[in-house]
Amino acid sequence: MAAQQIVIVNTGCANISSVKFAIERLGIPVAVSDDLDTIKKADKVFLPGVGSANAAMDSIHKKQLTSCVQKLTQPVLGICLGMQLMVEKSEESLKDSTPCLELIPGQVKRMQVGKLRLPHMGWNTVTPINNAPLFKGIDSGSYFYFVHSFAVALSEFTMASCHYGIDFSAGIHKDNFFGVQFHPERSSDAGAQLLKNFIDL
Repeated sequence: MAAQQIVIVNTGCANISSVKFAIERLGIPVAVSDDLDTIKKADKVFLPGVGSANAAMDSIHKKQLTSCVQKLTQPVLGICLGMQLMVEKSEESLKDSTPCLELIPGQVKRMQVGKLRLPHMGWNTVTPINNAPLFKGIDSGSYFYFVHSFAVALSEFTMASCHYGIDFSAGIHKDNFFGVQFHPERSSDAGAQLLKNFIDL
């Protein structure tokens, strides 16, 4: 059986090395690329991201990756900002909302958490919903590592939830597109299991 082709999309603004190292720790080779053919031919695609939605979408448009990602039929996993880029739009920009990749219905909005501190930073428990395949072998209530001030509300596309002042989507899923708000590459054994589950889909 030939090894899978695993590709991390080089969005130009992501902390890609930590995701790459986490996958390599599983003994799985992985490429980082913004080449359209390489991405299209991959068996599994990762879309990581840190920073702001408008900067990330600018970079994705400049690299002509938008329609390439939108047309992918293999499993795609968005991580942190990468998950947020999968929905319709983000309110992160102060001027006007940023159109995103429109892969999964939803919007990114600033978290309203009362007197709690933003960003929501650190370890928090995650509750999978409806036997989500990415959480196979991961106990409900397992801890994952978060760093974010914006979130996607719960919806029919939520595959896992988290609570920090409010309930929000810790993971979303539609068709071949999956997203997680937390950083599995920084989330110890549970995060490693989630990455393995995605690669094993």
